[in-house]
Amino acid sequence: MQTPHVTTRIQRADTDSIARLGRYTAATIHEAQGRRGAVSSSIKPIDRDMTFVGSAFTVVCAPRDNVMLQVAIHFAQPGDVLIVAAGELRDAGLFGDVLGNAAKAKGIAAVVTDSGVRDTQELRALGLPVFSGSVSIRGTVKETLGRINQPVVFGGELICPGDVIKGDADGVVVVRRAEVDEVSELSRARDEHEAELIDLYKAGGTTIDLCGLHTVLRDKGITTDLDDEDPDQGLGVPA
Repeated sequence: MQTPHVTTRIQRADTDSIARLGRYTAATIHEAQGRRGAVSSSIKPIDRDMTFVGSAFTVVCAPRDNVMLQVAIHFAQPGDVLIVAAGELRDAGLFGDVLGNAAKAKGIAAVVTDSGVRDTQELRALGLPVFSGSVSIRGTVKETLGRINQPVVFGGELICPGDVIKGDADGVVVVRRAEVDEVSELSRARDEHEAELIDLYKAGGTTIDLCGLHTVLRDKGITTDLDDEDPDQGLGVPA
């Protein structure tokens, strides 16, 4: 069994790099970095308008116990994202408006947990981004100590302290701290490419043409009733 320990000094990406990454959606970042980093889709924002980006500050809580979350709020720095792993116990409200105000006052960027939260109307009004596995009114205790700022598997992804986390209405994604600038550039290029595609669709382009699907579909054996009379309108390779 690991000894309870709090690591307060972690390496973070610089604020400009974090802000640049934060311009892009979680889905764009996930795709741009090779479809990596997507946290379980079961973890959702309590308000779809909530969005955040910041450095991961990891904390492990025992199920239905939030004492280490309170310790984490004490030590976290402005701009940090609390990643609260609590055994994926959904039926527990380990975070609510009182701790929400404490986190907001510290300048914490967001709270993300695989457990449940409560006081969601008050948290929405507070404006602190909160993402959780559920909403539950069941209370918690303050008994079991744990570790803060150690690598943790959260929502199916390994998250290390100082990794950059982006969350929005579509989900949460993690980017390795050392890869933030590279992923930002890849995300920018992807956004530009998608904007070009949208313009081409508006100009009359089709999905099969613009996505280069003629050969793929033909090789897989799909046919249409247009192929014999007008192959250019069917799914054959155009001349």
